[in-house]
Amino acid sequence: MCRLFETIRIEDGKPLHLYWHEERMKRSMQGLPGIVLEREIHVPDEFRTGTVRCKVVYDKEIIRISFSNYERRPVRSLRMISSDAMDYHLKFYDRAELEALFEKRGDCDDIIIVRGGLITDSCIANLIFFDGLQWFTPLHPLLEGTCRARLIAEGKLLARDIRVDDLPHLLGCKLINAMRAPEEQEMIPLNKVFS
Repeated sequence: MCRLFETIRIEDGKPLHLYWHEERMKRSMQGLPGIVLEREIHVPDEFRTGTVRCKVVYDKEIIRISFSNYERRPVRSLRMISSDAMDYHLKFYDRAELEALFEKRGDCDDIIIVRGGLITDSCIANLIFFDGLQWFTPLHPLLEGTCRARLIAEGKLLARDIRVDDLPHLLGCKLINAMRAPEEQEMIPLNKVFS
């Protein structure tokens, strides 16, 4: 099995949304016994204040758990990059293919990966788009993120195909992941999305 990882947000010493991370880990491990993250994650004293990033590296079992203070990198512009062969259906520890695409961003902060004319994800997050009434996320992302799954289950986000041609009809987008809650992000206007 390939080495995988989960990124878990720790807020003032409390790991958030563990259910969603455990569900993805179970799917990724294809029927191997589930890991109970609440029993595995022990937040060190020096990481019990503020927002902390917890990284759980695993394959058939947990290999390593590490903690670091989290500093959000602002994303104000995106470059669309086509990659029809891109496969990141599991949260692979080896991100070389994603990083190679990220290097093509030019002077933009991140990328939007386009596969078969459909919007998928950025290099670091799932994408959500606003049409003035509703938030949408691509029906076929590269990776089914835990924040994305939770927001869909809560009815706050709808999944649908989003084509490059749909972008002029939308108002903007945000990047979401375990560390980037949508309410904490500024909307990126679509005039800051470049081809």
